[in-house]
Amino acid sequence: MQANKAPAIRYTITPSDPKAHRFTVCCDIPRPAPNGQEIALPAWIPGSYLIRDFARHIVAIRAESAGQAIALTQLDKHSWRAAPVGADATLSVICEIHAWDLSVRGAHLDETHGFFNGTSVFLRVRGHEDAPHWVDIRPPQHAGNWRVATGLEPARGTPGAARRHGFGIYRADNYDELIDHPVEMGTFTLATFSAGGVPHEIAITGQHDADLDRLTADLQRICDWQINFFGKPAPMRRYTFLVTAVGEGYGGLEHRASTALLCSRRDLPFRGMTSMTESYRSFLGLCSHEYFHTWNVKRIRPAAFTPYDLERENYTRLLWAFEGITSYYDDLALLRSGVITLDDWLALLAKTISNVARGPGRLRQSLADSSFNAWSKFYRPDDNTPNAVVSYYAKGALVALALDLTLRAKTGGRISLDDVMRTLWTRHGLPGIGVDEDGIRRLAEDLSGHSLRRFFADFVDGTSELPLARLLAEHGIRLDWNTAKTPSLGVKTTSEGETLRLAHVYDGGAAHAAGLAAGDVLVAIDGLRVTPATLEAMLARHQAGEVLRVHAFRRDELREITLRLDAPDRTDARLSVARPGTARVWPCVKAAQRRA
Repeated sequence: MQANKAPAIRYTITPSDPKAHRFTVCCDIPRPAPNGQEIALPAWIPGSYLIRDFARHIVAIRAESAGQAIALTQLDKHSWRAAPVGADATLSVICEIHAWDLSVRGAHLDETHGFFNGTSVFLRVRGHEDAPHWVDIRPPQHAGNWRVATGLEPARGTPGAARRHGFGIYRADNYDELIDHPVEMGTFTLATFSAGGVPHEIAITGQHDADLDRLTADLQRICDWQINFFGKPAPMRRYTFLVTAVGEGYGGLEHRASTALLCSRRDLPFRGMTSMTESYRSFLGLCSHEYFHTWNVKRIRPAAFTPYDLERENYTRLLWAFEGITSYYDDLALLRSGVITLDDWLALLAKTISNVARGPGRLRQSLADSSFNAWSKFYRPDDNTPNAVVSYYAKGALVALALDLTLRAKTGGRISLDDVMRTLWTRHGLPGIGVDEDGIRRLAEDLSGHSLRRFFADFVDGTSELPLARLLAEHGIRLDWNTAKTPSLGVKTTSEGETLRLAHVYDGGAAHAAGLAAGDVLVAIDGLRVTPATLEAMLARHQAGEVLRVHAFRRDELREITLRLDAPDRTDARLSVARPGTARVWPCVKAAQRRA
């Protein structure tokens, strides 16, 4: 394979005004298009399926060549065309970009640190996407002891090339690679470990008291397991966890050799911690989830994402597989790597079952439709979302579980979802071939020798309830339900001081039948004031079927309604080992233990 001989597109990014949260980005374009070069900023970032219009953060944009101003014509909300320049000239486009989005998706800059995703700051040069792309990352004037953490490789052998963790020039083979390596700059804490023969590092920005020895030891076990699961060698030369620790926050976004994570600082382990806390377990699950994406979605991709079109929505009905299957394996990897216990894992799985069961949307929207409509529904939740939308993450994880158990049952344990994922890697991930919309089903059928059309029609393309109790029981796990102690209103409430507001009114519930709506404020029940602190006690004095007189404000209008209470809700699923000590307790776990 010959090296790319096209002249490199070169960027310079400078934290020019941290107090105003401004990056200045210059894009130098050799051999621009003779009839006028077009440039564009992406409308969305892969892994987060919502049009975000990053160009709205451009404060100013101009172009020049050989010291002379060049006219720019805006074509639409995120693209421009420069006037023609000489054939051998270099066109420079300079942007000022406002960076005040403290999330994993955008860019953030102040006097303490800088962070950016390439989709937020690097203009795409139309027609030159396959050329090498270099970026000179410069420090702010007050940099002091700032350094750089990124999965980008230094442009070794080039004047001004960066050293690892230093400012200077980094390289990417093309635009797609450039924007798939977020960058953190500042005075972060850095820890390192090796997994599967690959150097890993974790950079933590923000005040924290993390036990780095505990954190790196746990991450090493998780990463080792995942690399061994798909098979060595790992697809990346090195890997970076970029963590921003704040007071309250949670989120992650996957990249080909790194992940950007946002967490509450209390999620991190602390010295002297004697047991696994729920918040730390959740953080490890997030790390595991984004790391699994290194294979499942960054390299094993839907055909609709091969390649990405960053200017508009990219529709696929397969997000349930790329996010849902990943959600199934994220916690399972914690168990199989020995980071958590079987009881811990069953509790996490039960929580997912409970969350899916609470939403009437699971009976209205299929997983395939949820995936396809992520751009307009899942990432734009409103008060009716629980009634109309099902999460392709959560229900997708349960379908992955059901598919795993179904494959094991149909083949006598010969084939499992593990085999499907490893074959997806060898047939699609390694060669870079996109997965067709029916590719998961066809591959599972090919490996198992059994038809799965009914399974996919019912649980992926349809809204049938998953037979989890039966499937789990066949593999030694019992599913039970807790029931609420009070009759049901069929709502989710939120409190604002002493105010009790309806956040969601569930279809088919008592409040729905009575005519209450999301946003209504409950004032009184049977003539007595109701508050967040008194609602449960008031309901406990009544039985299902009783009729209550309810007063509620809708906007500034007081309404009086009658409401017939429903039976208590099933609130929480419980999972337990039904046959301790038997050979069929949990084959997913036992198989992993044999490999350990």
